[in-house]
Amino acid sequence: MNKLSGCALLVLLAFSAGRARSQEMAVTFDDLPSHGALPAGMTRLEIAHSILETLHREQLPPTYGFINGGRGREAKDSPAVLAAWRAAGQPLGNHTWMHQDIDLESTAQFEADVSGNEPLLGQLMGHEDWHWFRYPYLHEGATLEKRRAARAWLSAHGYRIAETNMDFEDYLWNEPYARCVAKHDEASIQKLHDSYLAVAGQYYTLFRELSHMVYGRDVKYVLLMHIGAFDARMLPELLAFYRSRGVKFISLPDAIADPAYRDDPDVGEPSGGTHLELMVEKKHLTIPDNTKPYKELEAMCR
Repeated sequence: MNKLSGCALLVLLAFSAGRARSQEMAVTFDDLPSHGALPAGMTRLEIAHSILETLHREQLPPTYGFINGGRGREAKDSPAVLAAWRAAGQPLGNHTWMHQDIDLESTAQFEADVSGNEPLLGQLMGHEDWHWFRYPYLHEGATLEKRRAARAWLSAHGYRIAETNMDFEDYLWNEPYARCVAKHDEASIQKLHDSYLAVAGQYYTLFRELSHMVYGRDVKYVLLMHIGAFDARMLPELLAFYRSRGVKFISLPDAIADPAYRDDPDVGEPSGGTHLELMVEKKHLTIPDNTKPYKELEAMCR
């Protein structure tokens, strides 16, 4: 009896370990070449090089960066950021020319904002695949009419949507980090460090829960990141955190090959959201309670 129970326990543990190892995640970066406040003494190019060096050192698969070619044009190192991304062998996708909210544009304006990015993408990517699109703010249309029109246009122009379903609003830490650097406030920077990892952990658990609510399994996740200064600083520890939870890193095309992404939530939603959040809405499920330290980050190093 005890021997049988012990064998059963070993089987259960092996199953649980296999389930942990089955988690797969693609890492993506938005808002190239310029995102967030720039801390004193840093350049956009240094931030990009830091991220690229981490991706290389950690041996991640090709990592898509989504560009807004019209933003940051006044920064002299913006072209160098995009050139460095490509020189490192990393691919680029379309995040619109000016990062406008689709809900504040007409459909024609949205299409023009996407098209405006294409000459630059073609120049940088050559014959490689740049027909991946990420909606600014994850807003896909507040109404079904606008959502469906945008999706039809994107499909007709050869785009695949770079869905995301692992997001903890990493960009929230970049502005306070720049303020704390300016004040040489190392104690506050340590607090930013701790809260960044804590919130990343909270939302890792939350999105896995949503995945099991909707699909009964771990889908292949797509992590949304930004090319910000604090993101660059925290990236090694963030990747180590995910690896410690059994995550294997894969490419964006490999992740989107998951059958889950064939599901179109087909809901008009003014606040936008990740693929999993919109699928939860479609199925009339309830997202578990979750919080982010908005007020604390806003007040930091003022």
